[in-house]
Amino acid sequence: MKYCAFLRGVNVKGTNMKMADVCQVFKDAGMTEVSSILASGNIIFSSDKNAENLKLILEKAMSDHFSYEAFLFIKSKEETQTFWNSIPFERNDHHHIYAFVGVQGVEKVLMAEFQKAAQAENEKAEIVDDIFYWQVPKGNTLDSAFGKVLGKKSLKDQLTSRNVNTFEKVLKKME
Repeated sequence: MKYCAFLRGVNVKGTNMKMADVCQVFKDAGMTEVSSILASGNIIFSSDKNAENLKLILEKAMSDHFSYEAFLFIKSKEETQTFWNSIPFERNDHHHIYAFVGVQGVEKVLMAEFQKAAQAENEKAEIVDDIFYWQVPKGNTLDSAFGKVLGKKSLKDQLTSRNVNTFEKVLKKME
């Protein structure tokens, strides 16, 4: 089965790695048809194992190889398609739209945090198909009150986010 592993915290805050090295770790862990999309840690691969087992195998392999606490989230091609097909906001040149990949129920945690945070004009959040989507004006992502919440250590093993355009690129590569 074809999967994409969405890695958390890759090439940010001192956790730097080359995607060729990451792909090699995946191959060494028994994955086939391994390739990467962008430098943010989106690894496409094939395996006959289920996503739950793959998460354990690959997090350990990544942690051991790169000497850091790895967190990744495995989605099948069909699940990745849902991220792309369910975008609730109209794409435009003035906003970024992010979708969050994570553990079951994290979308409710994110919505509660979003509702507590002060929002910029036209900053929005919505849950569709158990996926949390966030629209934020360009240039405000890291400075927004909600953006700062996302860096909480208590959330690091629960989620990662991607600009929705990444899902389109991942899906094209999964074809």
